[in-house]
Amino acid sequence: MEPLLALQEIDGRIRALQQEIQDLPDRKEQEKSRLKGALGVLAAAQSNLKITQLNLNAAEGEVANRKERMEKLRQQQQALKTNRDFQAMTHEITRATDEIEQCEARQIALMDEVTPAAARVAEAQAKLSADTEIVNRYLKELDRRMADGQAELTQCLTERTGALKAVTSQQALLAYTRLLPKRWPVIVPLEGGTVCGGCHLTQPPQMAHLVRRNAGIVSCQTCGRILYSAD
Repeated sequence: MEPLLALQEIDGRIRALQQEIQDLPDRKEQEKSRLKGALGVLAAAQSNLKITQLNLNAAEGEVANRKERMEKLRQQQQALKTNRDFQAMTHEITRATDEIEQCEARQIALMDEVTPAAARVAEAQAKLSADTEIVNRYLKELDRRMADGQAELTQCLTERTGALKAVTSQQALLAYTRLLPKRWPVIVPLEGGTVCGGCHLTQPPQMAHLVRRNAGIVSCQTCGRILYSAD
Protein backbone atom coordinates (compact mmCIF):
# COMPACT_ATOMS: atom_id res chain seq x y z
CA MET A 1 0.00 0.00 0.00
CA GLU A 2 2.88 2.38 0.73
CA PRO A 3 4.00 2.57 -2.94
CA LEU A 4 0.42 3.32 -4.01
CA LEU A 5 0.11 6.05 -1.38
CA ALA A 6 3.39 7.56 -2.57
CA LEU A 7 2.07 7.49 -6.15
CA GLN A 8 -1.17 9.12 -5.05
CA GLU A 9 0.72 11.88 -3.25
CA ILE A 10 2.58 12.70 -6.45
CA ASP A 11 -0.65 12.54 -8.45
CA GLY A 12 -2.20 14.96 -5.98
CA ARG A 13 0.58 17.45 -6.59
CA ILE A 14 0.20 16.94 -10.35
CA ARG A 15 -3.56 17.54 -10.20
CA ALA A 16 -3.08 20.73 -8.16
CA LEU A 17 -0.39 22.03 -10.50
CA GLN A 18 -2.42 21.23 -13.61
CA GLN A 19 -5.45 22.99 -12.15
CA GLU A 20 -3.41 26.06 -11.25
CA ILE A 21 -1.79 26.18 -14.69
CA GLN A 22 -5.22 25.83 -16.29
CA ASP A 23 -6.69 28.62 -14.13
CA LEU A 24 -3.85 31.11 -14.59
CA PRO A 25 -4.93 32.40 -18.06
CA ASP A 26 -8.43 33.12 -16.72
CA ARG A 27 -6.95 34.92 -13.73
CA LYS A 28 -4.84 37.03 -16.08
CA GLU A 29 -7.93 37.98 -18.07
CA GLN A 30 -9.74 38.87 -14.85
CA GLU A 31 -6.89 41.17 -13.89
CA LYS A 32 -6.89 42.80 -17.31
CA SER A 33 -10.65 43.34 -17.08
CA ARG A 34 -10.05 45.47 -13.97
CA LEU A 35 -8.61 48.11 -16.29
CA LYS A 36 -11.81 48.33 -18.36
CA GLY A 37 -13.56 50.35 -15.67
CA ALA A 38 -10.69 52.83 -15.40
CA LEU A 39 -10.52 53.07 -19.20
CA GLY A 40 -14.25 53.76 -19.34
CA VAL A 41 -14.00 56.55 -16.76
CA LEU A 42 -11.10 58.11 -18.67
CA ALA A 43 -12.95 57.89 -21.99
CA ALA A 44 -16.03 59.53 -20.47
CA ALA A 45 -13.93 62.32 -18.93
CA GLN A 46 -12.09 62.93 -22.20
CA SER A 47 -15.37 63.00 -24.13
CA ASN A 48 -16.85 65.50 -21.68
CA LEU A 49 -13.77 67.73 -21.93
CA LYS A 50 -13.83 67.57 -25.73
CA ILE A 51 -17.52 68.48 -25.88
CA THR A 52 -16.98 71.37 -23.44
CA GLN A 53 -14.08 72.70 -25.49
CA LEU A 54 -16.07 72.40 -28.71
CA ASN A 55 -18.98 74.26 -27.13
CA LEU A 56 -16.57 76.93 -25.88
CA ASN A 57 -15.06 77.32 -29.33
CA ALA A 58 -18.54 77.62 -30.80
CA ALA A 59 -19.51 80.24 -28.20
CA GLU A 60 -16.36 82.23 -28.90
CA GLY A 61 -17.10 82.12 -32.62
CA GLU A 62 -20.68 83.20 -32.04
CA VAL A 63 -19.55 86.15 -29.90
CA ALA A 64 -17.07 87.22 -32.58
CA ASN A 65 -19.70 86.94 -35.32
CA ARG A 66 -22.28 88.93 -33.36
CA LYS A 67 -19.75 91.64 -32.54
CA GLU A 68 -18.85 91.85 -36.21
CA ARG A 69 -22.52 92.13 -37.13
CA MET A 70 -23.08 94.82 -34.52
CA GLU A 71 -20.14 96.83 -35.85
CA LYS A 72 -21.67 96.66 -39.31
CA LEU A 73 -24.99 97.87 -37.86
CA ARG A 74 -23.27 100.85 -36.30
CA GLN A 75 -21.59 101.71 -39.55
CA GLN A 76 -24.92 101.47 -41.37
CA GLN A 77 -26.52 103.66 -38.70
CA GLN A 78 -24.10 106.46 -39.48
CA ALA A 79 -25.35 106.54 -43.05
CA LEU A 80 -29.03 106.79 -42.14
CA LYS A 81 -30.75 110.10 -42.94
CA THR A 82 -34.10 109.92 -41.12
CA ASN A 83 -34.63 109.92 -37.38
CA ARG A 84 -37.07 107.05 -37.72
CA ASP A 85 -34.52 104.85 -39.46
CA PHE A 86 -31.90 105.88 -36.92
CA GLN A 87 -34.15 104.88 -34.00
CA ALA A 88 -34.98 101.55 -35.62
CA MET A 89 -31.30 100.81 -36.10
CA THR A 90 -30.59 101.81 -32.48
CA HIS A 91 -33.18 99.29 -31.38
CA GLU A 92 -31.51 96.65 -33.56
CA ILE A 93 -28.10 97.47 -32.10
CA THR A 94 -29.47 97.24 -28.54
CA ARG A 95 -30.93 93.84 -29.27
CA ALA A 96 -27.61 92.72 -30.79
CA THR A 97 -25.79 93.99 -27.67
CA ASP A 98 -28.08 91.93 -25.43
CA GLU A 99 -27.47 88.86 -27.55
CA ILE A 100 -23.72 89.41 -27.31
CA GLU A 101 -23.94 89.66 -23.52
CA GLN A 102 -25.90 86.40 -23.40
CA CYS A 103 -23.33 84.69 -25.61
CA GLU A 104 -20.47 86.07 -23.50
CA ALA A 105 -22.17 84.80 -20.35
CA ARG A 106 -22.42 81.34 -21.91
CA GLN A 107 -18.79 81.62 -22.99
CA ILE A 108 -17.69 82.44 -19.43
CA ALA A 109 -19.75 79.55 -18.04
CA LEU A 110 -18.12 77.15 -20.49
CA MET A 111 -14.67 78.51 -19.61
CA ASP A 112 -15.46 77.74 -15.97
CA GLU A 113 -16.37 74.17 -16.98
CA VAL A 114 -13.10 73.51 -18.83
CA THR A 115 -10.83 73.52 -15.76
CA PRO A 116 -12.78 70.93 -13.70
CA ALA A 117 -13.33 68.84 -16.85
CA ALA A 118 -9.58 68.83 -17.50
CA ALA A 119 -8.98 67.98 -13.83
CA ARG A 120 -11.30 64.97 -14.16
CA VAL A 121 -9.32 63.79 -17.19
CA ALA A 122 -6.05 64.13 -15.27
CA GLU A 123 -7.52 62.28 -12.30
CA ALA A 124 -8.81 59.47 -14.53
CA GLN A 125 -5.44 59.21 -16.27
CA ALA A 126 -3.66 58.98 -12.92
CA LYS A 127 -6.08 56.29 -11.73
CA LEU A 128 -5.60 54.31 -14.94
CA SER A 129 -1.83 54.63 -14.65
CA ALA A 130 -1.86 53.41 -11.04
CA ASP A 131 -4.21 50.51 -11.85
CA THR A 132 -2.11 49.56 -14.88
CA GLU A 133 1.02 49.43 -12.75
CA ILE A 134 -0.69 47.20 -10.18
CA VAL A 135 -2.18 44.91 -12.82
CA ASN A 136 1.08 44.62 -14.76
CA ARG A 137 2.93 43.77 -11.58
CA TYR A 138 0.43 41.04 -10.75
CA LEU A 139 0.49 39.74 -14.34
CA LYS A 140 4.25 39.33 -14.02
CA GLU A 141 3.67 37.42 -10.78
CA LEU A 142 1.18 35.15 -12.56
CA ASP A 143 3.68 34.57 -15.38
CA ARG A 144 6.27 33.62 -12.77
CA ARG A 145 3.80 31.22 -11.17
CA MET A 146 3.08 29.72 -14.57
CA ALA A 147 6.78 29.13 -15.26
CA ASP A 148 7.39 27.72 -11.77
CA GLY A 149 4.30 25.56 -11.99
CA GLN A 150 5.28 24.11 -15.34
CA ALA A 151 8.79 23.40 -14.08
CA GLU A 152 7.43 21.71 -10.96
CA LEU A 153 4.92 19.75 -13.04
CA THR A 154 7.74 18.44 -15.22
CA GLN A 155 9.60 17.36 -12.09
CA CYS A 156 6.50 15.66 -10.67
CA LEU A 157 5.90 13.78 -13.90
CA THR A 158 9.48 12.51 -13.72
CA GLU A 159 8.95 11.47 -10.11
CA ARG A 160 5.72 9.73 -11.10
CA THR A 161 7.60 7.53 -13.54
CA GLY A 162 9.78 6.32 -10.67
CA ALA A 163 6.76 5.91 -8.38
CA LEU A 164 5.02 3.74 -10.96
CA LYS A 165 8.02 1.42 -11.09
CA ALA A 166 7.91 1.12 -7.30
CA VAL A 167 4.41 -0.41 -7.42
CA THR A 168 5.15 -4.10 -7.81
CA SER A 169 1.54 -5.31 -7.78
CA GLN A 170 0.07 -4.97 -11.26
CA GLN A 171 -3.36 -5.72 -9.85
CA ALA A 172 -3.07 -2.83 -7.41
CA LEU A 173 -1.75 -0.51 -10.11
CA LEU A 174 -4.56 -1.51 -12.48
CA ALA A 175 -7.19 -0.83 -9.80
CA TYR A 176 -5.61 2.54 -8.99
CA THR A 177 -5.31 3.56 -12.64
CA ARG A 178 -8.91 2.56 -13.37
CA LEU A 179 -10.25 4.68 -10.52
CA LEU A 180 -7.97 7.69 -11.01
CA PRO A 181 -10.17 9.51 -13.59
CA LYS A 182 -13.34 8.81 -11.60
CA ARG A 183 -12.51 9.20 -7.91
CA TRP A 184 -10.19 11.48 -6.01
CA PRO A 185 -8.53 10.61 -3.82
CA VAL A 186 -8.39 7.03 -5.02
CA ILE A 187 -6.94 5.57 -1.81
CA VAL A 188 -8.60 6.60 1.45
CA PRO A 189 -8.24 5.50 5.08
CA LEU A 190 -10.79 3.40 6.88
CA GLU A 191 -11.76 6.00 9.45
CA GLY A 192 -12.53 4.68 12.90
CA GLY A 193 -11.88 1.23 11.56
CA THR A 194 -15.28 1.07 9.84
CA VAL A 195 -16.00 4.19 7.73
CA CYS A 196 -14.77 4.91 4.19
CA GLY A 197 -12.70 8.09 4.17
CA GLY A 198 -14.06 8.95 0.72
CA CYS A 199 -17.84 8.57 0.79
CA HIS A 200 -18.04 8.34 4.61
CA LEU A 201 -20.27 5.29 4.59
CA THR A 202 -19.85 2.42 7.04
CA GLN A 203 -18.33 -0.77 5.63
CA PRO A 204 -19.50 -4.30 6.45
CA PRO A 205 -17.51 -5.91 9.29
CA GLN A 206 -15.87 -8.45 6.97
CA MET A 207 -14.61 -5.65 4.68
CA ALA A 208 -13.19 -3.71 7.61
CA HIS A 209 -11.50 -6.90 8.81
CA LEU A 210 -9.81 -7.42 5.44
CA VAL A 211 -8.58 -3.83 5.41
CA ARG A 212 -7.06 -4.14 8.87
CA ARG A 213 -5.33 -7.36 7.82
CA ASN A 214 -3.98 -5.58 4.73
CA ALA A 215 -5.23 -8.54 2.74
CA GLY A 216 -4.71 -7.21 -0.78
CA ILE A 217 -6.80 -4.57 -2.52
CA VAL A 218 -10.05 -3.89 -0.65
CA SER A 219 -12.49 -1.44 -2.19
CA CYS A 220 -15.39 0.47 -0.67
CA GLN A 221 -18.62 -1.26 -1.63
CA THR A 222 -20.27 2.10 -2.30
CA CYS A 223 -17.77 4.40 -4.03
CA GLY A 224 -15.18 1.82 -5.10
CA ARG A 225 -12.20 3.65 -3.56
CA ILE A 226 -9.27 1.60 -2.32
CA LEU A 227 -9.29 1.38 1.48
CA TYR A 228 -6.32 1.14 3.82
CA SER A 229 -5.94 0.98 7.56
CA ALA A 230 -4.65 4.17 9.14
CA ASP A 231 -3.99 2.42 12.48
